[in-house]
Amino acid sequence: MTQVSMTVNGKSATGTVEGRTLLSSFLRDTLELTGTHVGCDTSQCGACVVHVNGVAVKSCTMLAAEADGAEVATIEGQANADGSLNVIQQAFQDHHGLQCGFCTPGMVMSAAALLKDNPKPTEAEVREYLEGNICRCTGYHNIVKAIMAASGQDVAIAAE
Repeated sequence: MTQVSMTVNGKSATGTVEGRTLLSSFLRDTLELTGTHVGCDTSQCGACVVHVNGVAVKSCTMLAAEADGAEVATIEGQANADGSLNVIQQAFQDHHGLQCGFCTPGMVMSAAALLKDNPKPTEAEVREYLEGNICRCTGYHNIVKAIMAASGQDVAIAAE
């Protein structure tokens, strides 16, 4: 067993984990932050994306012990300080960038990482960046519209 400590969404978090415990499991099972979804356990779907030290990672492929001492941000920490939706979350709502909602936390976290690194991406750049995130419901069109809107750009994009 290993003791891990990290800052999650601005709050100190500590727990004892087995060496094989994934960061996604630590977040969901130990910290009860269930917004980080696990869809595949193989790094294929992107539903488990969180930020570790400012970098988007698939938490199902990172050990909790690897995040010891890190700053971790999850979907639960994305809202504004007053509890209202942040600009990306609001854009997903406004542009119907979700259906069943299972992929949404990972999509929002991926979008946040993209917009941090590239505040005004093209539609093609958004689509390319999301290649590691699977959505089985939306066809991605409205997700791309939402991310473009969150970047402050025109949302009139070509339909696929």
